[in-house]
Amino acid sequence: MNTFSTIKISTRAAGVAQVTMARPQVFNAFDETMVGELDEAFSQLIADPAVRVIVLAGEGKHFSAGADLQWMQRASTATLEWNLADARRFAGVFSKIETCPKPTVARVNGAALGGGVGLLCACDIAIAADNASFSVSEAKFGIIPSVIGPYVTNAVGKRHARRLALTTTRIKADEALRMGLVHQVTSLEDLDAAIDATVTELLAGGPEAQREIKELFAQLAVGAITEEVRDLTARTISRIRGSDEAREGFAAFLEKRPAKWIPV
Repeated sequence: MNTFSTIKISTRAAGVAQVTMARPQVFNAFDETMVGELDEAFSQLIADPAVRVIVLAGEGKHFSAGADLQWMQRASTATLEWNLADARRFAGVFSKIETCPKPTVARVNGAALGGGVGLLCACDIAIAADNASFSVSEAKFGIIPSVIGPYVTNAVGKRHARRLALTTTRIKADEALRMGLVHQVTSLEDLDAAIDATVTELLAGGPEAQREIKELFAQLAVGAITEEVRDLTARTISRIRGSDEAREGFAAFLEKRPAKWIPV
């Protein structure tokens, strides 16, 4: 794998990779370099068949302070064309995480601000320490949470997302849990144990089934279950029930043994 300057890739457990944002001196704020390195890291891990689950974390006391303000200041004096190309690269890394065919888990401690909130919303599962705090803070600087907006809205719904963006209010972990911004809150001391427990559950599922879940659920909107939706789900399950992975899953259950995809 490439040598990175702003992130670290490590093996957390068999089948589990951890991507750690590693600029603790600026609370893991990301700039052009980190955006590019996150994109490359996820590309590598997606292509690696040994990797089943990806954990996203921040080095030190905080998850991520979002976009580096020096980067944003440079953007404020650049041309529209430069800004558009830069914003598209920025949007691309969020899409890479959200559409990752492997389960992703955000490990959140300390502050998650601005784009840091967007990163945890782009992950499938977010688990936070009780010292975590969250703010969609862009409006304080005269900009808006545009790229992260769809991910925040999908996570908490439009009304919560609008309030967070308009007020830039800083909320604590218990409120983030109530609105669905994170899925679980635990003590800082127990954070890694909680992450590992969720990872163990993820590793018990079939990797192809998990990829198919993510692909299917990406096509499902909240609302009426139309004939088209019913047909999509029927066609999907009829195809998957005859897959090699499904046959192995049924056989493992009936034979009372671990499925072959579970790491040993």
